[in-house]
Amino acid sequence: MRILDETKRLVSMASTRQTIGPPPASRRSERARRAILEAADDLLVENGFANLTIEAIAARAGVGKQTIYRWWPSKAAVLMDALGEDLVEHLTPADRDGVEAALREHLGALARFLALSEAGAVYRALVGQAQHDPEMAATFRNEYLQPLRERELAILERGVARGELPTDLDLELALDQLVGPIHHRVLVTGEPAGGEFVDRLVDRFMAGARR
Repeated sequence: MRILDETKRLVSMASTRQTIGPPPASRRSERARRAILEAADDLLVENGFANLTIEAIAARAGVGKQTIYRWWPSKAAVLMDALGEDLVEHLTPADRDGVEAALREHLGALARFLALSEAGAVYRALVGQAQHDPEMAATFRNEYLQPLRERELAILERGVARGELPTDLDLELALDQLVGPIHHRVLVTGEPAGGEFVDRLVDRFMAGARR
């Protein structure tokens, strides 16, 4: 009985150590990664791209610089990863019945995202940086913006499949005509790109498609 009791005590102690001990390395790594991405977002909004440094990100996230450099080669790479997650979370169009309703919903979300959100500030900063860094621009377009474009094209593809849009529609050009004016207003002119503007875009597009 004493041997059995001692075995139970040792098992209990091992279980307690597992419960109160440090979390697994993978969980600690994910926690640090999230802290770094959030710190980069916050500091970009507060100080702008030019004043953002790896040192500042590390200090805000509570990690060492080498932790950041182990995962990302530059501050732009950190920001692109942060933005990529936001693009998936906030700009994945719902598969709704009706291409017109889907376009209104997605284009409205896109306008708000670009103009009003903290992630939109990151997007605008990266677009600016891409003008001076061809290698970074290629990565930004291919790995982060192209997946968004494919999700947006899917709205139009579903419209064609359901017979709501003509089968000979140039999908790439149509998408440019829909999202291009929103980007132009947010990034260039600074004019409002709210609900009324989105409605006009969709109304004009659908009228042309029906003709």
